Amino acid sequence: MDLNKVMLIGNITRDPELRSTSSGQSVANFGLATNRVWKDPNSGERRESVEFHNIVTWGRLAEICGQYLRKGSKLFVEGRIQTRSWQDQSGAKRYTTEVVMENMIMLDRKPRETSSFQPASPDANRGEPAAPQSTQPQAPSPQPAPPQPEEIPTIQIDENQDEVKIEDIPF
Repeated sequence: MDLNKVMLIGNITRDPELRSTSSGQSVANFGLATNRVWKDPNSGERRESVEFHNIVTWGRLAEICGQYLRKGSKLFVEGRIQTRSWQDQSGAKRYTTEVVMENMIMLDRKPRETSSFQPASPDANRGEPAAPQSTQPQAPSPQPAPPQPEEIPTIQIDENQDEVKIEDIPF
């Protein structure tokens, strides 16, 4: 069994570039930076390194990226690694490795009314824009009834009997 799965949390390094293929399929490309912080065991100093990832996504998710994502935004990306090759103008073979994004969660975004960041809604990872939040006070929702314990069926085994018969099983 094989697995090609990538999960990244980082900051967008450039606004998504939204294009369309000749067949009308939307595609978006952008960069994502991930940081790694550790303490140097020899000097005790705090160290940091940054990795830059090329992200590509297709279809409706690409359109959403073009509409909602901006440089500096914090983003969770889920997808797979893909390496492509092509020949450049001089005839040399070139390679690029990218993450093909299949799902995302916007971890912060600027609302239109204020300039402070706030967490994105849980529906953001479904690829649809979040519904506007109402400022009207809402009545408290009724509390659900606590779950009732379920009766666990028991099997009565006769001491003189060595095995359980299928007819004796209550489920």
